[in-house]
Amino acid sequence: MKLAVMTDSTAYIPADLRDRHNIHMVPLSVTFEDITYEEEIDITTEEFYKKIREAKELPTTSQPSIGYVTEKLEELSKEYDAVISVHLSSGISGTYQTVISAGSMVDGIDVYAYDSEMSCMVQGFYALEAAEMAAQGKSPQEIIARLDEMKASMRAYFMVDDLTNLQRGGRLSGAQALVGSLLQVKPILHFSDRLIVPFEKIRTRKKAISRIMGMLEADAEKGKELNVVFIHANNEASAAELRDSFQKKYPAMQTSISYFGPVIGTHLGEGAIGIGWYMK
Repeated sequence: MKLAVMTDSTAYIPADLRDRHNIHMVPLSVTFEDITYEEEIDITTEEFYKKIREAKELPTTSQPSIGYVTEKLEELSKEYDAVISVHLSSGISGTYQTVISAGSMVDGIDVYAYDSEMSCMVQGFYALEAAEMAAQGKSPQEIIARLDEMKASMRAYFMVDDLTNLQRGGRLSGAQALVGSLLQVKPILHFSDRLIVPFEKIRTRKKAISRIMGMLEADAEKGKELNVVFIHANNEASAAELRDSFQKKYPAMQTSISYFGPVIGTHLGEGAIGIGWYMK
């Protein structure tokens, strides 16, 4: 069986890394007024943060159309027997369900859609693992079982400077956002049951980041090797500082730096910081 691996653009796997691991990608889009950009294709993350600072209104985001995904699967069916397709949480986007629907419409290829229940490079971890296993000739069932195993230890926490964007975009309830704004807290957020929800309410940015780092280090102390990613919204220096601090204490751990691109950055806002990890 020849097996393809696909993900969507919100995994934010750099193009060279996608190419190296032969990972196919379908883009989500961000629309400023009446101009729509496919992220990772028509607009870079740097261009996005510049545009959003100048924009009068918050841009909107959209998933790939079923027609687009169907065409992509038909293209893959000419070369592959099956595809494992890893996507951002079905609780915040319909992309995962669109891939399932498109898969039922395309002949000649078996489609295994996988709900990461998260997003960004944490989602990317699953796609990269699937690609490595596919290259080793593993079956779709073996790969899905491994992804489920990873999910059992996968953690991701993030904080934003302003909850307004999450509330406007419908990813956080108005009541939760209002309480956060009134109390001037910096809530730590995470995914629970596929949705973005507050994890803890912290008074300052410094304390919120310290709390997330504390949870990461508690897992690091368990003695198992972690794969850790530090994620930033146009603030790479902060992510690098956290990565360096962690690496100094735990030099054997695998670490990387990633980013919140246009679609996720629309909802989190500039300055957001996140940390994700799993036990290898």
